[in-house]
Amino acid sequence: MPKRGYHHGNLRAALIDGCLTLIEKRGPTGFTLSEAAREAGVTPAAVYRHFEGREDLIAAAAQQGYEMFGDLMMHAYNNGEPSALSAFEATGRAYLAFANKYPGYYIAMFESGISINRTPELHDVATRAMGVLEKAAAELSQHIPEEKRPPPQMFSAHIWAMSHGVVELFARSNPGTKSPFPPEDLLETGIGIYLRGLGLIEPDR
Repeated sequence: MPKRGYHHGNLRAALIDGCLTLIEKRGPTGFTLSEAAREAGVTPAAVYRHFEGREDLIAAAAQQGYEMFGDLMMHAYNNGEPSALSAFEATGRAYLAFANKYPGYYIAMFESGISINRTPELHDVATRAMGVLEKAAAELSQHIPEEKRPPPQMFSAHIWAMSHGVVELFARSNPGTKSPFPPEDLLETGIGIYLRGLGLIEPDR
């Protein structure tokens, strides 16, 4: 493929795509900015018109990922319909589905070491995305007696930690961690146990 140089029609998008490809292949620290430029088919000098370094490029990928993730979570939440419980469970499934479908974005967002406070724009989209899970938790927790009700932030953090753990241990086919159960089943049953502990689901008979 010929070099497209400084006049690439959508250089920023091409660089982010190249970054995501390399993240999936080598991890977030396994490539240089020059290699991302080669992956995008542009000269290394062209990259610096948009990004000062690799971390800036990964942050841009994370920002784009959070925008997509937020939209997916909002769609899954569906304004709390048809019930607070089903909407909450749907957000957990959406988390796992996103990690499976977009591993490059997921790594950039959650495993690259890039702080969501790196830029105001990144902070805003990340807060919006994770706020959906917190809102779902807040709505569902209204069904718990007030004296037993955990803070929504804690409620959502527990589910986030559970979802992230399933992704890390079993949804990536990491060597030595093959699960005898589908990751989706692990997450669903784990959430079920958690919700039963809070009295939100009737105990199994």
